[in-house]
Amino acid sequence: MIKIDVAQKIMEDIKIDLKTEKIKVINSLGRVLANDIFSEIESPPFDKSAMDGFAYNHKSGNTNLKIIETIAAGSAVNTELKIGECSKIMTGAMIPKGANKVVKIENCSVENNYLSFEPEKNDNIIYRAENLKIGEKVIEKCVIRPQEIGVLSSLGIAEIKVAKQPTVGVITTGTELKNPGEKLEIGQIYNSNGFQITSQIEAMNCKAKYYGTVPDDKSATLKIIQNAINECDVIILSGGVSMGEFDYVPQMIEQNGVKILFHKLAIKPGKPTLFGQKNDKFVFGLPGNPVSTFVIFELFVKPFLFKMMGIKFNPKNIKVKLANEVKQRNTERTSYIPVKLENGFAIPLKYHGSSHLNALISADALIKIERGITKITEGTIINARQI
Repeated sequence: MIKIDVAQKIMEDIKIDLKTEKIKVINSLGRVLANDIFSEIESPPFDKSAMDGFAYNHKSGNTNLKIIETIAAGSAVNTELKIGECSKIMTGAMIPKGANKVVKIENCSVENNYLSFEPEKNDNIIYRAENLKIGEKVIEKCVIRPQEIGVLSSLGIAEIKVAKQPTVGVITTGTELKNPGEKLEIGQIYNSNGFQITSQIEAMNCKAKYYGTVPDDKSATLKIIQNAINECDVIILSGGVSMGEFDYVPQMIEQNGVKILFHKLAIKPGKPTLFGQKNDKFVFGLPGNPVSTFVIFELFVKPFLFKMMGIKFNPKNIKVKLANEVKQRNTERTSYIPVKLENGFAIPLKYHGSSHLNALISADALIKIERGITKITEGTIINARQI
């Protein structure tokens, strides 16, 4: 049984050959940008009006001006204002030569094609390169959100290089498992892990390949692992990794040429967790209890999949007060407890252990109780890791 930080260090030290591809920006939501983006244009590329109004030269001190033109956004402007002249101008339109200020339309009055107004403090002009200069870094490598798509498009970028999505094979083990929709016989339970893990993978915008359920049988387990290793970049198995008589997964993983880098963690839930490598393929063996599977995916699988896509995963941690005291009797392992976040407090949920899956429905975060700690008292300021 190894400590969490030791296991994480083993995973961090693995060298990954980043694989990339080019895709259209419009199709890039949720993908991982493979390189930093630098602006190749100025933004804006010209002085432009920040609002609808009238462009003029305020240095003349004249507040009764002749309107000589109307400038729409997108129009090329060739005129140069003379003293006593102004241009009616729309938001985003190019400022004409000779103008250095825009007065808002609501502060103006017009009669016989002449403008009169009260001077304003603000210029109401967005100046050339005010937002971005050529060569300025705009976006660092990240998971692309709608705002990144907007910025990329504003720079005139139609295609970008992104990390290829790893293909992640999912296998659930257990003779007792039935799929939702099927009839349960005595001693059987429904398979939740296969669907939960698959959805966790897809929520990261990785490719999930679900192989279904394999019974507790050596030859069947050996064959399905072999198929998944041939077809996927990462394989996740749930169940069959502990010390039971029918827990064949570690043995069958090794028979497929996978070197097990760690097996059994000082963590609760998730002690039997396994991680192995075969060349550029990686295998996770997760416990069969569904809360364990969810938590270990969050703590270990998710950061590793992001690593494969070239970025470091930084979970959202917030400082909150513990609403009620929490205890742990077995202090040999670090515990993660599901909590609900409300008004600056972390409220521990009714939680009966790693099979109590529905406890996660109300959970917003996980809190950590370190090894050797028997309790955390009410009101203690703690970090809550959002999920």
